[in-house]
Amino acid sequence: MTVDEGARTVAPGRAAQELELRRDEFRLAVQLGLVRTVPAGEGERRRVERRELDRLRAAPDFPAGLRERVRAVGTGEAAALLGITADRFTRLARTGHISPVRFSLNRYRMVVWLYLAQEVVEFGLTCPALLTGRLPLYLRERLAAHEDLRARNWRARRLSLLLRATEDPWARAAAIASLLDPVQVAEVVDDPYERTHLDRLRPPPPPGMPVPPVAREIAERLTLADDPDEILWHRLSLALALDEARAERQAPHPGETRAVGVGASASTVPLAGPVRAEAVAMVPVAGEVVPEVPVHGVPATAASGPAAPVSMPAVPAVPVPTAPVPAAPVPTVLLPAVPVPAASVPAGRAVAIDPSAGRPVRTRFLERFRRGRAAGAARSRRRRRPVAWP
Repeated sequence: MTVDEGARTVAPGRAAQELELRRDEFRLAVQLGLVRTVPAGEGERRRVERRELDRLRAAPDFPAGLRERVRAVGTGEAAALLGITADRFTRLARTGHISPVRFSLNRYRMVVWLYLAQEVVEFGLTCPALLTGRLPLYLRERLAAHEDLRARNWRARRLSLLLRATEDPWARAAAIASLLDPVQVAEVVDDPYERTHLDRLRPPPPPGMPVPPVAREIAERLTLADDPDEILWHRLSLALALDEARAERQAPHPGETRAVGVGASASTVPLAGPVRAEAVAMVPVAGEVVPEVPVHGVPATAASGPAAPVSMPAVPAVPVPTAPVPAAPVPTVLLPAVPVPAASVPAGRAVAIDPSAGRPVRTRFLERFRRGRAAGAARSRRRRRPVAWP
């Protein structure tokens, strides 16, 4: 950023002070397009031009009008603006009649939705029939089915703001991909290099994200599409955005080099290193002229003049006859069956049978352990000394 650019642009913090807005109100004004910003250079934050500040400060309702347009209210204050109960306002917000503009998590990790006060007042003027009496039947059926469109409407609003803030087709595709989980993105985008490029252009998380891991996980869950038809819509939108981005330029791939010199191709990949001439074997071909090779550093060319090149005659190829080798039969040897004599037990002789052969090893080990303890106890009783031992 040059000195001239620094003189005609100001930082966001200084712009918020001059517009008499808080930091969150200024960020919301930038997101809604009420305050236009300009890029201040690659890798730097966006800044506000001095003439933009002069335009906003010259408004007749400054600063109350600008502050009123970015005022965000909760459920209770929004219900008070409409003159209805907080429960009725929540039901109207769940059915999608009022879209939240921001959210936060309280100490109990409950989601607190915030709405623009100006939009709440406009809804009361356009739909007065929904503020009194019983809700229509179709709304009651949607509420009975536990329908809640607040998170979906907030995501749709945020996506529209992100798409309006850039003209780059790849950045627009990255904004759409930020609403899908990585599995959904991988199913739509097959090229891993394109997915890496989309991750690089992924928009930053919304302001006010909580720092604790559990609360941050809840907030990140709200930023991803969860309804089946919403997921399908964003998948189709991502596919169309990728077609537009590919038509303009391809995603960068690692290893690509730019064109160097005249006639060089942009997709040419440089070699790993120069090819050594010593490592290439020079094999003469039939009819090829082979120059003389110097011996022990003595040049092959004599003082009288250059030597005539030697021509290698063509060597005809000699066919090698192939004779089929017959397969030798392998004789099969049949071995006679040898009878096995059966063992006979003489009459009148008892056969000793091991009673522990059919029992498991653990049972036999426990029996031996008990017998050993009983024998040790008997030996200790035999060696017991008499009571009258001096």
